[in-house]
Amino acid sequence: MSDYEGSSGPVADDDLSLPRATVYKLIGEMLPQDIACAKDTRDLLLDCCNEFIHLIASESNEICEKEAKKTIAAEHVLAALQELGFEKYVSEVQDAYEEHRKQQTKDRGRKSTKLNKLGMSEEELLRSQELLFAQARMRYQNSTTTQSQSSSDTPSMDPAPTNGAQ
Repeated sequence: MSDYEGSSGPVADDDLSLPRATVYKLIGEMLPQDIACAKDTRDLLLDCCNEFIHLIASESNEICEKEAKKTIAAEHVLAALQELGFEKYVSEVQDAYEEHRKQQTKDRGRKSTKLNKLGMSEEELLRSQELLFAQARMRYQNSTTTQSQSSSDTPSMDPAPTNGAQ
């Protein structure tokens, strides 16, 4: 059984791969302008990146399972880096993680201040919402009433009722 096969059968390589275009773009940005990179080389770098991530994820998962946890946390990834001999990257990864957390906090703050920037109180917003719902309800009721009236105005295709005598 290969590394990419689970209990549910083999998984396509594309499902476990980084976006090719993104990796190619990163390679292009990292190389000096006067250096070209062959497609085979880019593909090899993509494969190496995928294997590295798989290795870190597997080790993180093992650490997570040892702690009887169900979700891999940042601490598990940092411990995996240390276990696998990538100690010199731990501080850089921690810094990137902290930066990510700060950005998430900022984004959450932006979402909550969006309501504040509307210049309406919560009560005013609720009244406005109720008004919009009422208007939508009226439009819906008018459209269903119009449809039922137009269907009753149309002659029926049913045969004429009989008097019971044949």
